[in-house]
Amino acid sequence: MKISKVEAMILTCQLDRPIMDATYTLPSRSVVLARIETDEGISGIGEAAYFGGPPMITKMIIEKELADYLIGEDPLNIERLWETMYQRSIKHGRKGAIIASMSGIDIALWDIKARSIGMPLYQLLGGCYEKIRAYASAGFYAEGKGLKELAGEMESYVKEGFTAVKMKIGRVSQAEDMARIKAVREAIGPNIDLLVDGNNVYTSYEAIKMARKMEAYDVFWFEEPVPAEDIEGSARVAHAIDMPLAAGENEFTRYGFRDLIINQALDIAQPDATWCGGITEARKIAAMASAWNITCVPHSFSSAIALMSNLHFSASIPNSMFQEFDRNYNPLREELLTEPVRINKDGYIDLPDKPGLGVELNEATVKKYRVH
Repeated sequence: MKISKVEAMILTCQLDRPIMDATYTLPSRSVVLARIETDEGISGIGEAAYFGGPPMITKMIIEKELADYLIGEDPLNIERLWETMYQRSIKHGRKGAIIASMSGIDIALWDIKARSIGMPLYQLLGGCYEKIRAYASAGFYAEGKGLKELAGEMESYVKEGFTAVKMKIGRVSQAEDMARIKAVREAIGPNIDLLVDGNNVYTSYEAIKMARKMEAYDVFWFEEPVPAEDIEGSARVAHAIDMPLAAGENEFTRYGFRDLIINQALDIAQPDATWCGGITEARKIAAMASAWNITCVPHSFSSAIALMSNLHFSASIPNSMFQEFDRNYNPLREELLTEPVRINKDGYIDLPDKPGLGVELNEATVKKYRVH
């Protein structure tokens, strides 16, 4: 079997009401999907994160640079292809858009491999779990969303069956955010895990001060409180607070996570298979984390392909805990697959029993949102 075609598709949908975290305003949701075809008629799909830049850049990297290393190669030699892409782009890559683009290709290759032998991807990777507990990732800032609206939103996820929810902080004063946290805790009750995400906005001493205030509301973890580059600051926060510090969604490859781990800058590692180097690299990160008894909970905030890619990764490793499940309005998640992803009545996502990622694109949705 040989790779015959590599292409990338951009899908974009505008939001009626932009959502905001501590630093970003999102007026739209976009994804870059990588599709690889073979001469035997087996194809694979993956997603490449593009956060922080125009999605067209990621598409061009996939089609104009990385595709040259893949055409005519055996798609089952995933490790060799990963190393080829990494080494040949190392002078201008190592992090950022190159690694994100590689991630989408790597996921598509794993999809092909699992489809070629008729096995769900998580089983091919090791098959540790058949279902993963999901947490509802939401609680963003938005125009007109006060305490009542925020509390109602988070309560609605509990009614859907989620046993854990995550909210954003950091865009307003600590006093205002504490009022938001209080409102959410009262709305969801004492038995639901509450996760809080700072999106890299605090200094280390601000984060420590905020964490000590949040302890009164039994916050399960404090995610990315300081800038991603401030490894020493993250370590200071992790050592000073009583709740786990989660981090890593902005990091790339095992080398970046090595530095976070050896500096004791996190308690929970959050690689994203669409971002950190694909499933190949995410599994190496998880294995390294397990040597330090660190839990691995992948970040996932994009389309249904990103969600399923990270879900298969989570289900294949022994040190997983949760799967992030973005609950903000996003047709590229809800409408992209012929069978949308849902949680079961216990708040878990069941792994599919179909080969590969176990998904098929809804071509009508692709046509509706594709940018040419």
